[in-house]
Amino acid sequence: MIVEAVMLNVKRGMEDDYEEAFREAAKIISSRKGYISHELQRCLEVKGKYLLLVKWETLDDHTVGFRQSEEYQEWKRQLHHFYDPFPTVEHFEKVPVS
Repeated sequence: MIVEAVMLNVKRGMEDDYEEAFREAAKIISSRKGYISHELQRCLEVKGKYLLLVKWETLDDHTVGFRQSEEYQEWKRQLHHFYDPFPTVEHFEKVPVS
């Protein structure tokens, strides 16, 4: 399992519209092969700042299966105009510590 982590900065004054659009767009991502779960968190200190965490079975499920799909084009259409600056997506894996 990998975790996709994205710090999102939504344009000022568009936060409510973004949250509504994200609820709709979440249907797209949750239907994809390899999707496990996601959560969107709102920053308490900085208005318009969000953290998106998406769990995928494999890195390819996100970078190939989702990012190269037609559904991703719809995801972009629904959400990408809210971001400034455009976010950097990073992927993480669990480190065994015991």
